[in-house]
Amino acid sequence: MATNPPVSHIAVLGAGTMGHGIAQVAAASGFATTLYDLDEAALGRARDRVVANLQAAVTKGKLTALQRDDALAQLAFSANLEVAVEQADLIIEAVPESLELKAQVFRNCSQVASSHCIYASNTSSLSLTALAAATDRPDRTVGMHFFNPPYVLTLLEIVLAEQTSVETLSVVRVVGDRMGRTQIEVRDSPGFATSRLGVVIALEAMRMLEQGVASAADIDTAMELGYRHPMGPLKLTDLVGLDVRLNIADYLHQELGGDQYKAPQVLRRMVRAGKLGRKSGEGFYKYE
Repeated sequence: MATNPPVSHIAVLGAGTMGHGIAQVAAASGFATTLYDLDEAALGRARDRVVANLQAAVTKGKLTALQRDDALAQLAFSANLEVAVEQADLIIEAVPESLELKAQVFRNCSQVASSHCIYASNTSSLSLTALAAATDRPDRTVGMHFFNPPYVLTLLEIVLAEQTSVETLSVVRVVGDRMGRTQIEVRDSPGFATSRLGVVIALEAMRMLEQGVASAADIDTAMELGYRHPMGPLKLTDLVGLDVRLNIADYLHQELGGDQYKAPQVLRRMVRAGKLGRKSGEGFYKYE
């Protein structure tokens, strides 16, 4: 495989909760960054969120006004895929958790992306090996799993497909270092390390709530103060999205079996009722 040039331009695909946060981190780390989404309204919301996040960091003394302005100068927004990826050295997709959708996104990119460009997926559970096999560059496909919100949580879970080359791993590690990420490396397995552990805790918390063991607030406080988790499992589920948690649980139950991955009925009922967490205004808690 030819030697990859250093990464200078990153394209982030998907302007939702994770996509706009990853784009913000990339731009603030000095990478020329383009955030792509087909939905112009989603791009507008993403732009507003990034501006607000950076301004909040200035207000808290975590960034200077100059650093805020430099980050915004590095960040572009586009509803045109060709414009977004034609100069990219690294593409990070952050579209919904569907293997076929993610594969189709990368197939679309192959029409315009440079031959050296690396494909990275922010998937939290899907098979990177299967995704890599569906691309035109399996050796340059890798998982870069960020955590919500990426501009606060600095963990980066690097997931290696069976096909991922040593050079690709080296390149994304350099990118992760420049982004200030603490990196862990895992082989491709359902749920990787973080989702596999996190989902078990979240589902057990839901079963405890369902059985009347304790209130949502008390279950969360038990983990926050008893185990020093920064956020309890039910609050975290509201942040991630109950629909996302349900999809991951169903996938892990299908792939790994075991009652620990079986979604409790309370989760299914809430998703059916549209109670998806923060993004809908109500989940295990209510939000303004």
